[in-house]
Amino acid sequence: MACGSLSTGNEEALRFLDSLQNDLKNLSIETRKKFPQIKESCEEGIAKLRNAAAHPQTPVYYVVNQILYPLVQGCETKDPKIVKLCLGIMQRLMTQQAVDQKGARYITDTLWMLMESGTEEVKVLQSVTLLLTTNTVVHGDTLARNLVLCFRLHFTKDSTTINTAGATVRQLVSLVFERVVAEDEAYYDRDTGVQKDINLEELKVPSNVAPKGLRLCAADAYLMFQDLVQLVNADQPYWLIGMTEMTRTFGLELLESVLTNFSSVFYQHPEFSFLLKERVCALVIKLFSPNIKYRSSVPQSIQQATPLDKPYFPISMRLLRVVSILIQKYHSLLVTECEIFLSLIVKFLDPDKPAWQRSLALEVLHKMTVQPELLKSFCECYDLKAHATNIFQDIVNSLGAYVQSLFVNPQLMGQASVSGAAVPVAQGQPPALLAGMPVGPGVSPQPGFFSRGVWLPVVATFSSGQARATYLEMLDKIEPPVIPDGYGISVAYACLLDIIRSVAIIIEGTPPAVEEQPAPGKYSGSEEEKVLHCQLINSSWCGLLAALSPLIDASTDESASENVLKAIQTFASLCGMLDLQIPRDAFITAICKASLPPHYALTILNSAPQGAGSGRGHSRTSSQDMNSQYNVSAYNETDFRQQVVAVGTPLPTASLPIGAQQGPVMLTAKNLQCMRALLSVAHCHGSILGTSWHLVLTTLQHLVWILGLKPSTGGSLKAGRTTADSNAVITTAVMADLPVLSAMLSRLFESSQYLDDVALHHLIDALCKLSHEAMELAYSNREPSLFAVAKLLETGLVNLPRVEVLWRPLTNHLLEVCQHPHIRMREWGVEAITYLVKAAMQHKYQPPLRENQKLQTLLLGPLSELSSVPHGDVRQRQLECVLHVLHGAGETLSHGWPLVLGIIGAVSDHHGENLIRIAFQCLQLVVTDFLPVMPWRCLPLCVDTAAKFGSQTQELNISLTAVGLMWNISDYFFQNQDKLCQSLTGDNTVFPNFPGISDLPHFDKLWMCLYSRLGDLCVDSRPAVRKSAGQTLFSTISAHGGLLSQITWQSIVWQVLFPLLDNVRRLSSSASSEKVDTGGNILIHHSRNTAQKQWAETQVLTLSGVARVFNTKRQILRAVPGDFPRAWSLLLEFIENSALSKNDEVSLAALKAFQDILYWNQDSEGKLVTVNQATVTNEEPDIWDVAWKVWCNIGAESTKLCFDVKEFYVPSQPFLTALIQIFPAVFQHTRERFSTTDLLKLCEILQNAVAIPVLGDISPFVLPIVSDAGLTQLQEGVLHCIELLKKEALTGQKNMKKMIAPIFDQLLAFSKYACQPPVFGKADTKNGTQVKGAAMGEWMAVNYIPFGEKALTMAIELYRITASDMSVINACVLHKIICALHVPLSMKYSCPSPTTWKLAVTGLLTVLQIGLPLARKHRQEFQQMWPQLAETLDKFLFPTSHLARRCVGFHCCQHVTTRDLERRRSIGSRESVLSRSATVSVPRHVVTTVTGLAAGGARWTAPTCDRCPEELQADEAVDCKVIELLRDEVLPHVHSIQKEFILKVVVLLNKGSIHSASSPSSDYVAEPKLREEFAKTCFETLLQFSLQDGADECAEEITEGGVAGRLAVTALLTRFQEVLHQYVEDERKNGNCPLPRYRLSEISFVLKAVGTLVLSLKKAPPGKVNESSWEQLIALYPYLVDCTTTKSTQVSSSLREALLQYADLLHSPTRYHNGV
Repeated sequence: MACGSLSTGNEEALRFLDSLQNDLKNLSIETRKKFPQIKESCEEGIAKLRNAAAHPQTPVYYVVNQILYPLVQGCETKDPKIVKLCLGIMQRLMTQQAVDQKGARYITDTLWMLMESGTEEVKVLQSVTLLLTTNTVVHGDTLARNLVLCFRLHFTKDSTTINTAGATVRQLVSLVFERVVAEDEAYYDRDTGVQKDINLEELKVPSNVAPKGLRLCAADAYLMFQDLVQLVNADQPYWLIGMTEMTRTFGLELLESVLTNFSSVFYQHPEFSFLLKERVCALVIKLFSPNIKYRSSVPQSIQQATPLDKPYFPISMRLLRVVSILIQKYHSLLVTECEIFLSLIVKFLDPDKPAWQRSLALEVLHKMTVQPELLKSFCECYDLKAHATNIFQDIVNSLGAYVQSLFVNPQLMGQASVSGAAVPVAQGQPPALLAGMPVGPGVSPQPGFFSRGVWLPVVATFSSGQARATYLEMLDKIEPPVIPDGYGISVAYACLLDIIRSVAIIIEGTPPAVEEQPAPGKYSGSEEEKVLHCQLINSSWCGLLAALSPLIDASTDESASENVLKAIQTFASLCGMLDLQIPRDAFITAICKASLPPHYALTILNSAPQGAGSGRGHSRTSSQDMNSQYNVSAYNETDFRQQVVAVGTPLPTASLPIGAQQGPVMLTAKNLQCMRALLSVAHCHGSILGTSWHLVLTTLQHLVWILGLKPSTGGSLKAGRTTADSNAVITTAVMADLPVLSAMLSRLFESSQYLDDVALHHLIDALCKLSHEAMELAYSNREPSLFAVAKLLETGLVNLPRVEVLWRPLTNHLLEVCQHPHIRMREWGVEAITYLVKAAMQHKYQPPLRENQKLQTLLLGPLSELSSVPHGDVRQRQLECVLHVLHGAGETLSHGWPLVLGIIGAVSDHHGENLIRIAFQCLQLVVTDFLPVMPWRCLPLCVDTAAKFGSQTQELNISLTAVGLMWNISDYFFQNQDKLCQSLTGDNTVFPNFPGISDLPHFDKLWMCLYSRLGDLCVDSRPAVRKSAGQTLFSTISAHGGLLSQITWQSIVWQVLFPLLDNVRRLSSSASSEKVDTGGNILIHHSRNTAQKQWAETQVLTLSGVARVFNTKRQILRAVPGDFPRAWSLLLEFIENSALSKNDEVSLAALKAFQDILYWNQDSEGKLVTVNQATVTNEEPDIWDVAWKVWCNIGAESTKLCFDVKEFYVPSQPFLTALIQIFPAVFQHTRERFSTTDLLKLCEILQNAVAIPVLGDISPFVLPIVSDAGLTQLQEGVLHCIELLKKEALTGQKNMKKMIAPIFDQLLAFSKYACQPPVFGKADTKNGTQVKGAAMGEWMAVNYIPFGEKALTMAIELYRITASDMSVINACVLHKIICALHVPLSMKYSCPSPTTWKLAVTGLLTVLQIGLPLARKHRQEFQQMWPQLAETLDKFLFPTSHLARRCVGFHCCQHVTTRDLERRRSIGSRESVLSRSATVSVPRHVVTTVTGLAAGGARWTAPTCDRCPEELQADEAVDCKVIELLRDEVLPHVHSIQKEFILKVVVLLNKGSIHSASSPSSDYVAEPKLREEFAKTCFETLLQFSLQDGADECAEEITEGGVAGRLAVTALLTRFQEVLHQYVEDERKNGNCPLPRYRLSEISFVLKAVGTLVLSLKKAPPGKVNESSWEQLIALYPYLVDCTTTKSTQVSSSLREALLQYADLLHSPTRYHNGV
């Protein structure tokens, strides 16, 4: 703690005094023997200390000064021990700051004395240091005396003293200036704002008196500094009196120390500034002289004359250190002087200067180049001044010249190394020759630079922005050091990098960092700053480029190359930021040149256009002095080869003639490193490249080509070298690095998103130019590079947020590429466009894309323009892109639909099936998913597009599906009616023109667009399309027509439907009838194997569809006034025309359509029903008259008999059926006006229709087989028509009553068809029962049996109802019925069907029961009936068909013998006698008949032998019913019936009473069946009629019937006799063998008949039986007796009954008189 300012009363001071007392006691003890005087002084001092302690107010300084005397005495003894002890006490006093100025002077004198005596020099130096450092009381001469003391000790011979003294001097010099700094700080507030008056003239004269304006400490410092300069300058000091020796090196060091550490003093005090400017600078300039004049290239003999001018390393080194400080710290004070200094330093770099001198200068420059502000000051003070030296430019240029000079081989320059005082420059050797270090593949090269045989290794490395001097710090060196090879290049290399770094800091404000992301390219400085910054660039770029370019070429180390490349990148970015195009392009060119092989680069870069070339030219011009001096261009020829890592083929260029061959191109590792640097500069500084983009991209394109990188999806590049590249070689390391390079390329173009709009346009423009060059090459059929196109794509993808800026220029060029004839160019052009469009449509914009009409149109425009490209591959990619866009962004295409639909619809037939299929997929997606989001304006275009695909002919399925899409569109119209109606506006431009009709609602116009397009497709050349379109058209009209207005319906009818019908009819008539050639790929049914048949299907569909529309929409169509009748007539005209077509399908469909339009209501079950009566009355009669007329025309023409075999055409059964089935509907509307003429027309049509045959090959499908006994549909329809007429005639109006008779005629005519099928013209038909055997092409008659039977049933039923009607009686309907029945009854078993004659006989019985009473009542009207009836009954009961003539008479043919025949003749002769012996006159024909019966038996035709007994019994019962009818209705009324008919009835009874049996065939052993019941019925009826015929009449009134009856009895008895006789004979002949059963049955019947006859004759009234009959009866008795021998119980029973009846005849009955 300091005690100097305290009084002795202070406790601390007391302690200090005590310690001093102790010290003095020790000194007293030490000197008491040898130096007693010192002992006494010590004791006096102790006493004074004690006295001071006793008096507290005594000052310490006063006390201390009193005790210094013994200490001085001790030092004067020069006894080391005592001196040390005394100096120690002094140092304690100094330490305690107890020494005042007076005491300091005492101590100084003591120390000076010790210095001169050389005693305890180190202790003395320590004491001086303590004296000056512990307080500030030492000033002026005392201070100077202390400093001189130290200086003198510094120059002693003891090294320890020298070093200690040197350190002390340095410390004390700094201390002096530190006091100034402290003093200035203490007086800072007082000095602020005070202007000092300085007398410069006073300052110019040096003296030992400080300027008056300086305070105490500053004055000391001023005087000291002035003397230091004087001493260095070898002059005498003014203030440091006593200096005996001083070295210039030590003085320079002291000056450097002061200048370095206390610059504030020089800036704050003008007096110091004056010293600095006038004294120090003059000194420096003076000392520089030897260094400047000396040249190592001058011969030694000349330089010996002036040894003092030879540079001395210690002084030169220290001088440069001082200069460095002056420049760095005092530049603003010494502007002119620094200009001189800098010029001198630059001269140090001259090639003729010693290496150490050049190295020192480099180190100085390095220290300055790391200071941006210093370089900025240089530029401001010199380069920006009009008449000043461009110091900064000279510095940079000197560095460039120095670098280039290092690679100048003296042998090449024709010079030898000159020896001198300086150390000669050692020329390095390449590393392969140094220390045996191999350099090659797999060996890391030593860092360094090699060019033109000169190898300069990097021997020193520096951190960026930090200078580290090596030779400037060699303060202990006296001789120049040996400068190793490469040190200069190492420092110069660091200087260059730091200059660029400093310039970057000046311009950008921050040091350049390793940039991964693009740096902003905007310059934000003021105009003044920009001027400065531009000058920095202009002053430095030439020298930097001249230095850095050879360094890139010569570098053997990747890190060095990387640093140089980064520096170039940084500088280029700065140039670009300041818009200095020439230097920017020059530096970019340097990187590009380094990226390519030398000769290859020369070819490429010399041909690069625009900015790059100009920059390159300026680069050469600005550094022309250096290049000409050192022949830099020769540096490209180097003996040291970089490692080749890739060999590839060169990219053809426009400068290379077509057909010229280029050898393989080799890339080194450095080339790839430079490529990365180029990528980096483009990535990070793309915003400033401007026109240099073309140069950059050209270089990258060539590198990519050589490396074999090919574009892939999205524009990125991937390794894609083919095996065809025989010269291509890529090392494994590069192969692994290719993905990295590709990623860097991608990141480069991805970074374009950070570029401003102008910079982006520069990039796109460069890519487009590059692509144009590739396109020009491709025109000459040379393989083009796709680099530009791929990168255009990549650039576009990352800049979608500002798509409006780049879209037009980018896509316009790509559209040009898409039209290029070279397929690879074209492929990538369309790849780029489609990829861009897909990505752009998926991008999120603000405002959204959905709401931005302009943006949608912009984005889809290029895609739409691709439709004009003729190449199919382009169009395919276009459509695939549309499909992708629809999938990904279809919902946003609110305004882009016209373009999308235009693209889809632009595909036509000549584009091929594949394109059409893809386009149609797009359309399908549009219709199925995006109709709701499509503006209404696009809907007509959507319909047109779908119709285009429907009409294309490449792919049928697409056409069919397109038609289906039109159905989907119609559904959308229907389901969104309200939405569409609200959105539709008055814009008619989107709709086609519909002539003739105006003011259609917009919604209806949409439908008309759809209908008209479907109508066009309905007449397509392909049948399937026509069918599908027709079905869709009519389905949509039917389903959605209710939405349309009346006026629209008029448009549909007259502009769609009727034109469609007319077109179909016209095209059908002109269609070919030749078979369609399908090429064997598909089988076509025979019904569709000609175009004519296919068009027939279209006719069917169209006509039925139109008819259905008329049917379902009749109410709407009728609402149009005056239009419906015209449309109706025209439609019926089409129907008539089609119905008369020779094509069955068309004609049948026409009838179906005819039928449809006659039914227009539907019941709840969906069945068609006719209009009701109320509606009919409201219909226009003309409409239905037209319909009736058309029906008659169709019927008459289609059923007209054809007699021309060549033109023989028969309508089909379905057609006829449909035609007939239409009549009831027509009749419902015309029955009030139906006339007889109409009925006749109808009957003719019906009769002709029924008679039409069927083709044999289709008959099984339309005809029921015989066993089914069913009606065909045609027959049912015909009968239904007759039934309808019948009902109307019975219950209808008067005009129908007179039609009953014609109806009977028609029914009876139809009934005959059951046995006699009709014949149609000259058609050769087979019976309908032979259907299964019909051959192809043969005509088959229809099975008319059920039809005839049904007609007969209807006729009988009608007669049952109308028999008593006079019109029926007068029309002889009963007679006609009997005539009609005659045919089946006469044929009986010969009928095609047994049901026919059974139905006929049933009907006959029915009508006779009804008609016979009427015939008896109206005898005149029925005269013609009786003969026909008699014949009919005879033919029925006794048919003569050839099928059953084998079964005639009582016996089989094989049982008739010769004797039987003789007996028959004999019996016949007796019968004839009996007949002649009759007493009654009998008519001849009656006698003949009876005689025939007796002679030949009843010639009755038996049923066929295959009938079962039950059927025979049923048939017999029917026969019996006929006899019973005669018995009940005829015989009782003989007087009211024609006599001839009665006679014929008797004959029938006679025939039937004869017991008949059917004989079996020759191969059938069964017994024949007898008609016992029939014979018995006939017999009983005959007996009843014969015996009771005239009981109530007179004998004279006996009719011929009675005579006939008696004759019949005689014939029967004769027959009985013959049977009895024959039985007895046959039984006798057979012996024990019984006769057949039928013989027993026959004899039993005869015996029963005999019994019955006897009983009847006995019961007969008297006179009714003549005598001959009794005689004949009695004559049978012997025969009966002969039969008693029979063994049959059956016969015995019957015989017994017969014999019992003879019991009454054994005597003459009493009632007989006169033998009667």
